[in-house]
Amino acid sequence: GINAEYGDNMAQQEASAVEEELEEDCVTYQHVKILESAGIGASDVKKLIEAGYNTIESVAYAPKKALLQIKGISEAKADKILTESMKRCAMGFTTATEFHKTRSEIIMLTTGSKELDKL
Repeated sequence: GINAEYGDNMAQQEASAVEEELEEDCVTYQHVKILESAGIGASDVKKLIEAGYNTIESVAYAPKKALLQIKGISEAKADKILTESMKRCAMGFTTATEFHKTRSEIIMLTTGSKELDKL
């Protein structure tokens, strides 16, 4: 009776916790056509797709040199495409200034031993 219900309830809670964790870790990919709303021409987006760049992430991580290899993509267009795709994609890159600001906000806890705290 009660133990079986308790076990079922615990299993449901664990399952929902695992689902929530998976949702947080889940990476969503954005189709490259979104760049059209950022002022990138439809013909340029089509060229990117034909060259195998189907997601904004694939474009953002592509070296500029690779984009320049695509027929019809000039240096100015490549710069704009990279800039716009990086704006829409979490690159996992932070500037030194942002990193320093984050580090400066860290709270240091003391152990009671000044020598140990130096570590």
